Amino acid sequence: MEIVAPDTRPRAAVLVIHSWWGLTPSFRRYGTALSRAGYLVGLADLFDGATAETEAEARRLRSRPRRVPMYRQLGADLETLRARLGGETAPVGLVGFSMGGHWAVWLSQRPEYGIAATILYYAARGGSFASCRARIQAHFAETDDWVSASARKSMERSIARAGCDYRGFDYPGTGHWFAESDRTDTYDAACAARALKRDRDFLAETLRR
Repeated sequence: MEIVAPDTRPRAAVLVIHSWWGLTPSFRRYGTALSRAGYLVGLADLFDGATAETEAEARRLRSRPRRVPMYRQLGADLETLRARLGGETAPVGLVGFSMGGHWAVWLSQRPEYGIAATILYYAARGGSFASCRARIQAHFAETDDWVSASARKSMERSIARAGCDYRGFDYPGTGHWFAESDRTDTYDAACAARALKRDRDFLAETLRR
């Protein structure tokens, strides 16, 4: 994990989980933007520095053997961030992009990780939210071959049944990866900036020391 610290005392900590392309410059720029807003930011690196340019490369990275399971690595990253803030009660948020969004949901569904705020980018995952204690914000592309309407509706129904605070936003004219500047074929700078502003506002409302 790479850590980006603010210039002043952190307001809270946020773990950013990259998509299957790996920890590319796009996520470092996003993390820097959050650190400038006052957050201690951890940039998860699930592929140990390796990144992908093509879908075939990304699939290989995602499926290669690992010494430490991804969930354990992410759990350790959260512990490190909390330790940097001074203890177990420190508020922590998650931001997950695509594959990282799936992990953000999984972590948020488990109370032992103590997640207070979760932000999803073009990701939907099933399962029970009955034990989720996080407020959730999600960003969705208008056209997305990777996130079906049924998967999104199923997740949103599960969130509603659990009574979790949730808000979802749609971005007209966009496709999957629209918030990742490395993906020049789908990146939408205006929509990415709008989503980032919403993220900063959401985190400021939710994560309070």
